Amino acid sequence: MSEQTTNPVGKSVPRVDAYDKVTGAAAFTDDLQFGPGLLFGRAVRSPYPHALIKRLDVGPALELRGVKAVVTGADTPGFIGLYLKDRHIFCTDRVRYVGDPVAGVVAASEEIAEEAARRVVVEYEELPAVLDPLQAIQPDAPLLHPDLGSYDVVPFIFPQPGTNISNVFRVRKGDVEGAWAQCDAVVADTYRVPHIQHVPIEPHVAIARWDLSGEVTLWSSTQSPFAQRDLIAHTLGISQGDMRVIGNYIGGGFGSKAGVSMEALAVAMARQVPGRPVKVRMTREEEFYCCFVRQGLVARVKIGGTKEGRILALQVEYYWDAGAYTEYGVNITRAAGYSSTGPYNIPNVKTDSYCLYTNHPVGGPMRGFGMPEIHWSIEQSVDQLAEALAIDPVAFRQRNCVQGGDVIVTGMTMHPHGLSECIERVAQRIDWGKKEVPSAPHKRRGKGVAACWKAPAMPPNPGSEAWVRFNEDATVSVGVGGQELGQGAFTVAAQVAAEALGIPYEWVRIANPVDTKYSPYEWQTVASRITWSMGNAVKAAAEDARRQILEIVARYWDQDPGDLDIRGGEVVSSKSEQSLSLRNLVVYGLPLPDDQGWIGGPIIGRGKFMPTYVTGLDPETGQGARAVVHYTTGAQAAEVEVDLETGRVELLCIAAAYDVGKAINPEQVHAQLEGGVVQGASSALLEALTFQDGRPVNASFVDYRIMTAVDAPQRILTDFVEVPQDDGPWGARGVGEHPMIATAPAIANAIYDALGIRFNDLPLTAEKIYLALQGA
Repeated sequence: MSEQTTNPVGKSVPRVDAYDKVTGAAAFTDDLQFGPGLLFGRAVRSPYPHALIKRLDVGPALELRGVKAVVTGADTPGFIGLYLKDRHIFCTDRVRYVGDPVAGVVAASEEIAEEAARRVVVEYEELPAVLDPLQAIQPDAPLLHPDLGSYDVVPFIFPQPGTNISNVFRVRKGDVEGAWAQCDAVVADTYRVPHIQHVPIEPHVAIARWDLSGEVTLWSSTQSPFAQRDLIAHTLGISQGDMRVIGNYIGGGFGSKAGVSMEALAVAMARQVPGRPVKVRMTREEEFYCCFVRQGLVARVKIGGTKEGRILALQVEYYWDAGAYTEYGVNITRAAGYSSTGPYNIPNVKTDSYCLYTNHPVGGPMRGFGMPEIHWSIEQSVDQLAEALAIDPVAFRQRNCVQGGDVIVTGMTMHPHGLSECIERVAQRIDWGKKEVPSAPHKRRGKGVAACWKAPAMPPNPGSEAWVRFNEDATVSVGVGGQELGQGAFTVAAQVAAEALGIPYEWVRIANPVDTKYSPYEWQTVASRITWSMGNAVKAAAEDARRQILEIVARYWDQDPGDLDIRGGEVVSSKSEQSLSLRNLVVYGLPLPDDQGWIGGPIIGRGKFMPTYVTGLDPETGQGARAVVHYTTGAQAAEVEVDLETGRVELLCIAAAYDVGKAINPEQVHAQLEGGVVQGASSALLEALTFQDGRPVNASFVDYRIMTAVDAPQRILTDFVEVPQDDGPWGARGVGEHPMIATAPAIANAIYDALGIRFNDLPLTAEKIYLALQGA
């Protein structure tokens, strides 16, 4: 390591790579770990967006040499899902999107499995498809889940049986209808956000083995080892104690590897060949539409304010294109509802957020969890209202942004935060108010700003565990259940442990891979919650170990533990100025005088954290004492230059500032902001999954563009504010998802400033802008 530090919290400890001794070894190699017994699985997938399965004949596949087994929906009749159990592992009676798995083939090689999958005979009866959320909500729309009323569902999700609405979240605050007459300006518009893909570098991959003893092991590229254990075991009717999930380093996740998507296929296939491991790997094409995609959205927004510069009323309707199964996406609808005002104090609010079944791919979690989608409409609407009231957009946001102590949209009292300072900083970074000269006569420059907020979207009781165990030389093994997917979770865990114990960072080793048989529990690595929640558990475990050490040494020295401290790996006394190295004592203990025995022994600290203070919300009004644990707030400002001849947008500068509570690792905070800005800009300018009659037409990197260094902003200026969070480790709160929330609307507002043309639909492609210029 390039930096030595004994007090790492708040220091820029470098992020570690896959081979750093602090965080452990690299991923497994198939040949070394599984040997020649490894089998391969391929899925037979639906070519139709909506159809009944009339006949399924696997005989021709079984006749192919090298084929070991074929799995169908008859083998997996149970339902699976995180919040709403609405899908089978393999389809039973109908398919609901192109790519829905109908059967699984297990063979001696991938090539044989692929050939066998082509030989499975499936006869379908095609049904009318629902391909738009506004169509899905109509009373006469084809019903995609006739049995919706019988599905298991958590208490805070509200399906509407007999419709395509799998969840609805409502907010009723104040008197919206009465407030419109008091407004000096009202603007209303409709916005659309398309499906996009996470496109992780590493596609989904899983290897499962169902032992003859009945024990099941799943090696998975997953953000959710414990959730996968729970959901798959429950669906297949086995004990969670017999289901083991091992999660190695992840080659990119962004939410796509949360919950369960294709991993259950591997387990179901492995059950048919006991004792043999089965590997299932998604092709890049499958990755685009057979795993989670970001949900589409149609947003209708009406907002009004007074000439004094106050937002008085907001009415929003969200229609989520959640795809064929909404077992995870229903909570995106809920999160959108309780955050529907954006980071503004608005006294009168009416929100209706609908999660709608369509025959598109499965909508699920993606970085931001609904917040980039809703802020696309919120932040452009705020800009339009500011213009209608002839108020500067930055000043308008400063005047209306929520403050600590305000009662927000759900009736919760907002905690202290630094949003106002974030807005001020990003405006300063791009010289807000100063008109810049374009680089050529056929180009126009503009500047835009957007603010945002996001809470960890999760159940009210997601827990974290950790343990801290000393080795003989006083190095420390730290057990966590959170996953490392490039965001630096293991680095932060090591820093937190070192700080709380009073030892050098380099003495800490993170026990990995995460293994549900041995690792402490973690709900999921999602929701920007790991630094906060897992960090609290690690801190508690380290403090538990520290307490044990100080009590042992206090007895050995006959002193009060309150007079002792641990610094740099030594116990020191402020009273006697004695010192004692941790080496050996943390395992072997200390001898009592006159050879009268020993005290102490191996030190292991245990810690846990679970928020106990989140309350329920009224299903009709969305009101309650505390809807979420906290919000992370922030802002972005963009400067763009638009080519009038081509429509191409050049990102000259994007400034981003967020209130992180306490930056455990400032370097990683800056890295998160930079990465989030680029991903947000990519979704703003380039990305959209395109469908024709429900069939994906751009499921490859040839036709689906993501941002590269050529397209990225010329300058990315990052900053953070530290207003401590009362329930975070040293005041820290998460910032993993937030940097891509405000990017798209900031760019759109900058384009409007340059051209005077408002764009309501993403992405902001050169073609779309060129055609708008021709129309103008």
